[in-house]
Amino acid sequence: MFKHSVFSLPFIFIAMLVAADGWFGWRLLLLGALAAVSARNFAMGVNRYLDRDVDSLNPRTKGRPSVDGRVSGGQMLGFVLINALLFVAVAYAINSLAFVLAVPILLVLGAYTFFKRFSAAAHLILGVSLGLAPIAGVVAVQNSVTLWSLYLAAGVMFWVAGFDLLYSLQDMAFDKKHGLHSIPSKFGAAKTMWIARLFHGLTIFFWILFTATAALGIWAWLAIAASAAMLAYEHYLVRKDFTKIDKAFFTVNGYLGFMFILCIILDVAW
Repeated sequence: MFKHSVFSLPFIFIAMLVAADGWFGWRLLLLGALAAVSARNFAMGVNRYLDRDVDSLNPRTKGRPSVDGRVSGGQMLGFVLINALLFVAVAYAINSLAFVLAVPILLVLGAYTFFKRFSAAAHLILGVSLGLAPIAGVVAVQNSVTLWSLYLAAGVMFWVAGFDLLYSLQDMAFDKKHGLHSIPSKFGAAKTMWIARLFHGLTIFFWILFTATAALGIWAWLAIAASAAMLAYEHYLVRKDFTKIDKAFFTVNGYLGFMFILCIILDVAW
């Protein structure tokens, strides 16, 4: 699922652009991309490997290569190990703090699959996983963590948790039947949509704090306004028709990340 990298990759580079106050160099561009993709590969590999039992029962997921035999358990474990080693190696090449944080980050990324077995907070764990992206970005450039990067990360966390709630509506009945923990299976569709709205409201709130704390300009504020409009459209799509969840999940959120980074590029270059 390489396409899932579009959710974290823009925010790594947003943090790097703001930390460097402009272009951060080709070396960090390459290393940042390798870190983002290998981290996402690791997380998806762990998820697919550990979820084979439930994925084989779910009509939505039983055709995945990890379930139908096209990819074996050994191949998945090899994929997970290769990407974990690549991520640690890239972190070592970036700087000392990145290297120290590499293994703890991998542990967080792998935790999501376990959490949904016993806690509906799994949506927030997924949000934390992708929220680490901007923190990693600022660490890469400054070898430290800044306050504005924490605000940006908190916004990403609630953004991801919010759209994961909407995506999870597809599996609400399945999760309830098979004892998997999720907010939709616990609270139902109507309350889940209100919680998702709350999370996305917090997304905008924290991105406002990020923009103000980092002393960014008009383009960053336009990015926030556009993000609010896109998230409102996402909720409109899902509220009108649950069959449009995939469109809301991939298309709207994918465009949001790229719109945001384009505005930040314009802001730091203005």
